[in-house]
Amino acid sequence: MKYRKKPVVIEAVQYKIIREIPCKFGNHKESNSMEIAQFMESVLHVHFDKKGEYIEIETLEGVMRADIGDYIIKGVSGEFYPCKPDIFAKTYEPAE
Repeated sequence: MKYRKKPVVIEAVQYKIIREIPCKFGNHKESNSMEIAQFMESVLHVHFDKKGEYIEIETLEGVMRADIGDYIIKGVSGEFYPCKPDIFAKTYEPAE
């Protein structure tokens, strides 16, 4: 049996630097303090290695790593999780 993924509009931000991410969710003009708090609760650690900055995010599936360039997606239940750019491009397209 085959299944099709239901069309769902999500919010996502490409991770360039940690301090920019929380302010880009929501209405994109004003910071929503509740969303910022939700996002920051899910970020466990900000790390630096030879490649640069990365974060660890607490997701419904466990702790996941997000590298610079990955997308941070806000799921349908308000959860946050990372997605690699190539997978994001194959799965999502801009919504009007």
